[in-house]
Amino acid sequence: MTRFPIAAWLRHDLFRYFAASVLALLADLGTLSTCLRLLHFSLGWSASIGFAVGALVAYLLSIRWVFRQRAFADAPAVEFLAFVGIGIAGLGITQVLLWLGVVKLHLLPELVKLAAAIVTFVFNYLVRKTLLFAASARALRTSKDSA
Repeated sequence: MTRFPIAAWLRHDLFRYFAASVLALLADLGTLSTCLRLLHFSLGWSASIGFAVGALVAYLLSIRWVFRQRAFADAPAVEFLAFVGIGIAGLGITQVLLWLGVVKLHLLPELVKLAAAIVTFVFNYLVRKTLLFAASARALRTSKDSA
C-alpha cells in the first residue's frame, strides 16, 4: 500500500491551486462587497472590479507559489491575458451549466452552482497547468541537450 503523506499533499500544486483559488475568491468577494456597500458602486462595476482583483490575486499566487514552471515567463502580459482568458472561459462553462441545470432540468440552483464550481475549478486548473504553467518545449530541449 502506497502512503501519501500529508506534507507531500500540501506541496502538491493541485492543493496550492485550490488554496490560491479560495484566497482569490475571498479577494473577489471582499472587493465586490467594499465597492458595493462602502463605495456605493453599481453591482455591475462592483462585480467587474471584484473579478479583476480576484484574477490578479489568483495569477500572482499561481506564478509565485503554486506552479514551478512557466511557459510564458518571458512574456508576462501574454501570460496574464491568457490566464484571465481561461478564467473567462471557465465563467462561460459555469453559465452554461447553470442554464442547463436550472432552466432546462429544473434543478436546485445552489446544487447546480456547486457542481459547476467543481467542473470549472478542474477545467481552469488543467488548462492553466497545461498551457501556461508547464515547461516550455525550448526549456525541455535545452535540459535534454545538456544531460
